[in-house]
Amino acid sequence: MNKAEIIEKTNRFLVDEFEVDEDTIAPDAILKDTLGLDSLDYVDLVVTVESNFKVKLVEADFVGIDTFQSFYDLIDNKLKAKN
Repeated sequence: MNKAEIIEKTNRFLVDEFEVDEDTIAPDAILKDTLGLDSLDYVDLVVTVESNFKVKLVEADFVGIDTFQSFYDLIDNKLKAKN
C-alpha cells in the first residue's frame, strides 16, 4: 500500500468513524484538535487503525504524533515493519 492509499483510507475512516468534515483534514492540521479527541477517542482511533490496516499500535507509538501527516507516517511505518 502506497502513501496515497494510506492517506485516502485513513481519511475515509476518520470521516466515517469520527464524523469530521473531510475538508478540515489537512497534513499539517492538528489531529487531536481537528478530530476533537479525548482519551476514550484515542482508544477508538487505535482500534479503528488496527482493524483497517491489521497493525498493532501501543500508547508509545503516539508520542510525537500531532499532525495528520505524522499520523499517516506512523501507519506507513507500521505497515512497512509488518512486511
